[in-house]
Amino acid sequence: MRTPDGKACPYYYVDVQRWRTGPDECRLIEGQPGTENWSSELCRQCPVPDIRRANACPNLVLHARIGRRPLRFWEKPRMQIQATCTKSKGPVADPYVGCGLCHEHLTFLVADNTHEQIEDPNA
Repeated sequence: MRTPDGKACPYYYVDVQRWRTGPDECRLIEGQPGTENWSSELCRQCPVPDIRRANACPNLVLHARIGRRPLRFWEKPRMQIQATCTKSKGPVADPYVGCGLCHEHLTFLVADNTHEQIEDPNA
């Protein structure tokens, strides 16, 4: 569903029936402490839609919480995202790329540049 900012997020939900809109919620942060502080304004700086667009790995699990970045007390609270992999059973350093174990690396084969000259029998 699209967030108020216009990004498609798989965890954002708002109940829309005809012309009425109900309360909106983030299903990623559901059950976490501080959920009552969530508002759709946090979706503006949330990296989850960009992470899901860059990495669609089914083994990637995202965990979210609301907080401030370290040593930046003047900033507003934001969504802080951590990722884990169910296949490697460990944290993922860069969720945009993944853990590196889930997907095989592609191997490209390049043909050699030496081509035999084909002589034209009619020449």
